[in-house]
Amino acid sequence: MEIIADTLDFVLDRPTAAALGKFDGIHMGHRRLLQEGCSCRDRGLASCVFTFEPSPAVFFGGGERGMLCTREEKRLLLARIGVDILIEFPLNARTAATPPEQFARQILAGKMKTRFLAAGRDLSFGAGGAGDAALLEELGPSLGFETRIIDKVCLEGREVSSTLVREKVEAGEMEQVRRLLGMPYLVAGKVVRGKRLGRNLGFPTVNLLPDARKLLPPRGVYFSRARLEDKTYRAISNVGYKPTVTDERVTGVETYLYDFRGDVYGKEIEIFLYAFHRPEMRFESVEALGRQLQKDIAAGAALGEWEA
Repeated sequence: MEIIADTLDFVLDRPTAAALGKFDGIHMGHRRLLQEGCSCRDRGLASCVFTFEPSPAVFFGGGERGMLCTREEKRLLLARIGVDILIEFPLNARTAATPPEQFARQILAGKMKTRFLAAGRDLSFGAGGAGDAALLEELGPSLGFETRIIDKVCLEGREVSSTLVREKVEAGEMEQVRRLLGMPYLVAGKVVRGKRLGRNLGFPTVNLLPDARKLLPPRGVYFSRARLEDKTYRAISNVGYKPTVTDERVTGVETYLYDFRGDVYGKEIEIFLYAFHRPEMRFESVEALGRQLQKDIAAGAALGEWEA
């Protein structure tokens, strides 16, 4: 996937089918937009995603916590879905003040060579958020692109949105999160060194310290799966402060991989959280922790296989 980031100085070299949106979490609604773009390849159009960096919510609201996807995770997922081009358009005081008609003419039609455009019905863009789906439909014919406005996806009577996904993640309802996203919740990053307590107890683990802005579910133990070096492993993960081991208030994800042994420090890993198992707790001793780990691992093994 070609990534164009942190620059306004670009012009694509081929016509595109573009999808506009924030794509935080890449839920089922986002996937419908992406499918529209990818389906245009038989028309000779490259699938292109346009998103702002930072997001409008961060730029205008100042909030940086609660991200469903970090920048790196979003790139990873979009590439895996099959997007050809990702544009992370810089959002600053100057670009935010661009009139909607100018944005459509110079960016969409000009720099991106858009011939097909998919967007949600609640889209807003341009200075003051004055641009909307209706304006794109009006401008499209004169600018050379077809516009397709996608209605909200509903699940069990509720509109699928990033807000709903956040609500379910915060409640630890990971099975519901999986349905909303079309995949298990992802936490990705580099393996860091831990205190090696799990290894000393006979249960070697890998440690991940997510971006502080990444939204994590409630502290506790989760049935999970890990992808490492193009292989996947059944796993069980602890999300939290690891209170038996340290008093540091740094939230991490510590994962035991079934049927794996090896030193993976510094390597990229993806952890997929499937289901809540038990809350995080403090044990009276390391030995008591070890006994509980045995029970947790046995519980995960009893579930049988599951796929990421």
